[in-house]
Amino acid sequence: MKKTVNVYEFRDAFMAVRPDNFSYQGLEILFEYLEDLEGATGEEIELDVIALCCEWSELSHSDVISYYDVPEENQDNLIEWLSERTLVAGGTTESIIFMDF
Repeated sequence: MKKTVNVYEFRDAFMAVRPDNFSYQGLEILFEYLEDLEGATGEEIELDVIALCCEWSELSHSDVISYYDVPEENQDNLIEWLSERTLVAGGTTESIIFMDF
């Protein structure tokens, strides 16, 4: 049995279980990415908050640089650098939402 959710229900599901994993804006970016993925593949994605929190991260630009030891010459093109290594849902001026690797 499946239920279609909108971005508000998607956010509420995360806020109920894992409120500190993603910002509201980050959840909107992840929701839109997953919706686009469903459209591209024709396969429905199950809303499993815990699994999504284990697979995806939202980190500040400085944390990505630090945690993944991004070379200095790639720090200005951080999303491009990440995209060469993993799936990137998108980003804001403050953070990037990407699949953990």
